[in-house]
Amino acid sequence: MNRRAVGAVVSHGPQFLLVHKVKINAGGVKEDIQGEWDFVKGGVENHEDLKIAMIRELEEETGSSSYAFIKQFVEKICFEFPTDLREKIGYDRQETTMFHLEFVGNPSCLKPLDNEIDEIIFVAKEDVLKRLTYLDTKEFFEKHF
Repeated sequence: MNRRAVGAVVSHGPQFLLVHKVKINAGGVKEDIQGEWDFVKGGVENHEDLKIAMIRELEEETGSSSYAFIKQFVEKICFEFPTDLREKIGYDRQETTMFHLEFVGNPSCLKPLDNEIDEIIFVAKEDVLKRLTYLDTKEFFEKHF
């Protein structure tokens, strides 16, 4: 069974927003993780519009809704969940619809609304690939940005 998700490459001038995730929430199961740098991403609820899901995830992970949509990508980031996690969450794989958004607010006001994220930063384009944890996300960024 596939899990639908959304993700955002958020730009602010020449910089890009990254979040440091310390918990993963997959299918309602929250687990502590070692910590990973990523773009804002999250699951889509049943029959939820993708843009609405994206704004909801941005609000949850950054505490802001000050974003302007630039583009929805046709290409998705897809991966299979590890076997132990599959059994806990009930999904075999995830398909993430990616968006490009511009942050139009004040960066000093960004603060996650829950404990899944412990840090939010903006980094220069050349530092994004150094920080991102996952290869598939790095490849997506490299290809499109």
